[in-house]
Order: sequence, then C-alpha cells, then structure tokens
Amino acid sequence: MIPKVYIARPVPAEVEAYISQYCQFEKWNGPEPITRSQLLKQISDADGLLITGEKIDDEFLDHAPNLKAVSNISVGYNNYDLEAMKKRNVIGTNTPDVLDETVADLALALMLSAARRLPELDKLVKDGKWGSKGDEPLFGVDVHGKTLGIIGMGRIGESIARRGEFGFNMEILYHNRRRKPEVEETVGATYTSLEHLLRESDFVLLMVPYTPETKKLMGREQFALMKKSAIFINTSRGQTVDEKALIEALQNKEILAAGLDVFDQEPVAPDNPLLTMPNVVTLPHIGSATHQTRYDMAMLAAKNLVAAVTGREIVNVVPELKGLWPLKE
Repeated sequence: MIPKVYIARPVPAEVEAYISQYCQFEKWNGPEPITRSQLLKQISDADGLLITGEKIDDEFLDHAPNLKAVSNISVGYNNYDLEAMKKRNVIGTNTPDVLDETVADLALALMLSAARRLPELDKLVKDGKWGSKGDEPLFGVDVHGKTLGIIGMGRIGESIARRGEFGFNMEILYHNRRRKPEVEETVGATYTSLEHLLRESDFVLLMVPYTPETKKLMGREQFALMKKSAIFINTSRGQTVDEKALIEALQNKEILAAGLDVFDQEPVAPDNPLLTMPNVVTLPHIGSATHQTRYDMAMLAAKNLVAAVTGREIVNVVPELKGLWPLKE
C-alpha cells in the first residue's frame, strides 16, 4: 500500500517530485501559512507529515491515528511533545548538519554588525545625519583579537569557533554539556565553566538547543557577570534567554550591545523595548535563510519522511525517539 503524506508548507518542486516517487501526497496551497485548525482537518489518514514547527502533542495525534512519522524542516524540535509521540510510537526527525555553516555565517554577521554598529550607522547615513563634527561618536569596537565565548559547542558552535579563530584570530572559550577534545585540538578552544566564560569573554554567543535545562539559561545573574564592554549574541532560541533580564542589562549598561536572531515571542511584539535600542541588532529568525540551505533542509526532511513511512532506516531520528524503531505496522 502506498503511504500517504501531507506537506504542510511550500517546498521546492524537486522536493515534491522526490516524495511523489514513493508516496501519495497532498499539500497546503493557501496564500498564508496553514493554521493549526486547518492542519488538523488534513491529517486524518496521513502516514507522514512534513512541517516546520507546528506543535505535535496529544491533541494533534488524536486527529492523526495513522501517523507514523513527522519530519521537521528544522534542526530544532522543541515543537515535539516527546512523551506523546513515544506513547503513540510516532517517529520524529529533524535536519541537522545542512545548516551549520549558514547559521555560523549569520552569527559572525551579528557579531560584526553589533560591534561596528552597522544598522545604526546605515540608518544615520540614509537619514542624512552624517555630520561634520568628527567621527568619534561613530566608533565601534574591534572583533579581531578579542575573546569569543561560545555556550553550546555543537556542530554550529564548532563552525563559529573556526571562523573566530582562523578568520579573526580570536581566543575561543567554550562551555558545553561535555568537553570536546577534538575541538580543542583543531581550533585551540579552551573548555571552561559558564561563570568563567561570562567574566572573560568580549563576545558571548549562545548556541544551545531549547530544552527544559536550557530554558532561560541566560538571566540576571549571568548578564551581571559579563563585562560592561561585552556583546551578547543569540542565534539559538529566544526561550533560552530571560528576555526581561536582557533588556534590563542593556538599559542599565551592564553590557554594551546585543545581536539577536531569536526572541521569546516570534514575531517579536512591536512594543518590545529591544526594538528601540540602537545598540541591539534585531533579525527575524533567519539563521538558515539562504536559498541553497533551505532547499537542502527541505530535501533532507523529505528523505527522512520517505524513509520513515516506507520502512527504511532513518538517519535523522531525534535522539529521544530512536528507541521507537521499528515503526508500527
């Protein structure tokens, strides 16, 4: 019997063509992103589902009794209710690796933009306020030769560390759940405690997955440890930071600046104080947003999904759900 899958977001034609070789599929064709209520109406007979971040929980699974696998077009998977999926023997996959270098590029872009005040000064020029009183008020801070502290030395963290070390001659400190001697050898990174990293780093970059353990990992206590001249960069998830504490740290000049690709609420609320701070660079969660990387992510997600619903070995099952193999009939 040919598996049935539902594609809940637009994907390249090549991705659809790949899925069609192995599965029947239906897809969302609306002009706006599919809502949860609309999605629940579409999945009653689906064996597989291709999504980007919709919440998969008991309510959702009640509407999809045939579901065998959910494939996220994302490296993050905090949208998965892992216990609910385990209970129903539903596999969940993600798309690691393919976005590592692209997100690392963006992390360096945020560091440079915040340090050299690029958005602020771009606006100044375009507003016709580039005066003749000297350029000292426009000064930024150097990136090269400074200390970069990376919290979360996964694959993306390693890519960022290489750029910092070999591109900008930075000293690399890192804090991670476990020590990584191979990174220390190849990049010259130094493993240290979170407290020491925060005290010593000129740039603190957060690159951890969102889990119960990392929720609000950066809070008042952590920002208070940072140098007043330090710049905070977040390219992980908004919920890994106590956003109120970050706002207070910036308002009280406990830290110099910040570069943010993620927020606690997304899209960010228009009245969020971060949006009015000239020393904060704000981006709309675009870490992996290049044409090539998004294509690669969608194709990998499609391959994960096809493998799952056709009974083949799946490479990118999220760690917490690997024990569910083999799938239910």
